[in-house]
Amino acid sequence: MIFENLKGELRLNEPLSKHTSWRVGGIAQRFYRPESVKDLAVFLAQLPKDEPVFWLGLGSNVLVRDGGFPGTVISIAGSLQQLEFEGEIVSFEVGVYCGKLAKKAAQAGLTGSAFLAGIPGTMGGALAMNAGAHQNETWDWVTEITTVNRDGAIKVRKPEDFKVAYRHVELPEGEWFVAAKLKLEHGEPAQELEQIKALLKKRNISQPTNQPCAGSVFRNPEGDFAGRLIESGGYKGLSIGGARVSEKHANFIVSDSSASAADIEALIGLVQQKVSTDSGVILIPEVHIIGESA
Repeated sequence: MIFENLKGELRLNEPLSKHTSWRVGGIAQRFYRPESVKDLAVFLAQLPKDEPVFWLGLGSNVLVRDGGFPGTVISIAGSLQQLEFEGEIVSFEVGVYCGKLAKKAAQAGLTGSAFLAGIPGTMGGALAMNAGAHQNETWDWVTEITTVNRDGAIKVRKPEDFKVAYRHVELPEGEWFVAAKLKLEHGEPAQELEQIKALLKKRNISQPTNQPCAGSVFRNPEGDFAGRLIESGGYKGLSIGGARVSEKHANFIVSDSSASAADIEALIGLVQQKVSTDSGVILIPEVHIIGESA
């Protein structure tokens, strides 16, 4: 397939283990990193209409199976990085890192986004998953959203155009996020930066941030915590192949150099089975599992 007037970087048969935080996964048939939203629209307009498409940020919160992804992966890590402040309004493209937005907003004297500092991903992922922490969620602050569709058409939408729930956002069919705006509140920069520092310290103490992992594996069931249910069953350290339930935080699965995506997926299923047997609670994965088995 030949793409016309294409900017950005297009690779064929790209190993996705290089782009995911678990460091596992097969190849993507096509791997595209756009230079701008306009370039992305040009690219999408030329893709076959039945081409599977998956958007990838920093590679957290996703498990790519060992057989790879039979379609196009759009990578926004290191691209779509525009970030602007005007009064209480923060305008950003989806490739902006969550931690960067939180820090820059604090320095601009805005409060409300400190919780994003502890989320290891891009703002595109935060929008798509309604990422949250410490009683805050991304969509609490969203006022405007820009999307692009399969035809390359760019649309500006309001929050009421989306169905937003806990760790889930439903977009209009065939559209993806490319930019958005948050309305924050005025605050004290030093106080907000101190809060960010405290959140990051707590995260480093309580989570396996120095090991390959993908963030929280399961959603918290209503009125409880997935990590508590897993830990109470004695499943910290439970392993399959090179995948292991973290001894530091039970809702994290870490991988070593011998791990495969199949090991991780099997361990996710085993933990679900054991917790269900113990408590009757069916844990729902927060992690997106994509691609084909080897």
